[in-house]
Formats: sequence, structure tokens, C-alpha cells
Amino acid sequence: MTAVETDDLPALHSFVQGLRMDGTAIVAGLTPPYSNSAIEDANTKVKLLERQMYVGAGFALFRQRILLR
Repeated sequence: MTAVETDDLPALHSFVQGLRMDGTAIVAGLTPPYSNSAIEDANTKVKLLERQMYVGAGFALFRQRILLR
């Protein structure tokens, strides 16, 4: 960040100033003690199955494929 401040790019200067002002919020957002990645992964898999099964395979087969995952 100090290297950017010494450069001759005013747009990056304001970006670095914003980062410095919101530093604690940035660190707090990037280091939570929990993660929702398992839920996001499950949601992504279900959406992928929905797209694959859209053509008309039926709900029973869709349900079975979700339960087998």
C-alpha cells in the first residue's frame, strides 16, 4: 500500500485511502470464525442437477439424484 501511495496514479491513491479507512472492517470480513462454504457447495450441486434434469426427467428421478449425492 505504501508503494502505491508513492506512485503517480491518483485513482489508486483514493483506493488505498479507502482501504486504510475501512481496514478493521476488511479484516473482520475476511477472518470470520465460521464459513458457509458447505451450504454454498450443496446449493451449487442442487442447481447443477436442476439444470441437467430440466428436460423432463421428472421429480422422482430428480429427488433420487439429490439424495444420492
